[in-house]
Amino acid sequence: MTILCPIDFSAATEAVVKYSAALAAGTGAELRLLHVLEPAPRATTAPVNDVELARQLARHREAALTAGAQVTTAVVSGNAAREIVEEARRHPADIIVIGAHGQTGLTRFLMGSTAETVVRTAPCVTLLVKPGCPSAYRQSA
Repeated sequence: MTILCPIDFSAATEAVVKYSAALAAGTGAELRLLHVLEPAPRATTAPVNDVELARQLARHREAALTAGAQVTTAVVSGNAAREIVEEARRHPADIIVIGAHGQTGLTRFLMGSTAETVVRTAPCVTLLVKPGCPSAYRQSA
């Protein structure tokens, strides 16, 4: 089983990684952390350079490893929603765990525009995780 976990380093990232890692550790699934480098203008939460990107990605990978998950990472460039869906096809995912955070409009307010597009177009189940208290997610026993 493979869990694809797109991360954008927003406020939702910690909760998404923690939840995905607990799910992967509990099921023996591979956890694939994915970051999409979008063309300018970049999100304000995006790392400012390659060194910062590597540092932040390593921090989240380490957190998932500490939770007992088997972790791989990937970085691709392009439109976030499109690349997340394509990664789920390229590296077959059984589930995508993505952060839900609002931007504009009712649907975007509830899920975020990237998450909304992924939910509609993904080739597999998509689980939305809202930001909040990641310590509420149970680790595998």
